[in-house]
Amino acid sequence: MSDLVKEFNDYRTKMNDKILGDNNKIIKRIFNLDTNAFAAGALDVKTKELLGLVASTVLRCDDCVKYHLESCHDAGVTKEEVMETLSIGTLIGGTIVIPHLRRAYEYWEELENQKG
Repeated sequence: MSDLVKEFNDYRTKMNDKILGDNNKIIKRIFNLDTNAFAAGALDVKTKELLGLVASTVLRCDDCVKYHLESCHDAGVTKEEVMETLSIGTLIGGTIVIPHLRRAYEYWEELENQKG
């Protein structure tokens, strides 16, 4: 696993554990809702993750973009599908999204390099 991917996952896990360890009912429900929202339903997981990716791109949330890129990677999304999704997010979000697009592209490359 690349340092970029490992650092993100380690930090995310560490902080999620701390947050959930405080046993706040509202926070736990939000986390649970998020998990359940991206489970297969009328839409498959792949489609939901691509929707999450485009929304996160438009909202310019780099952590969310990384999370959805990894979930897309795990769901078997192709580079072409990711790039098309990111292009839609950039179109909707405007040129202010371009720095986030760069980081997303870099993170996807790291995920792809893990295959080899």
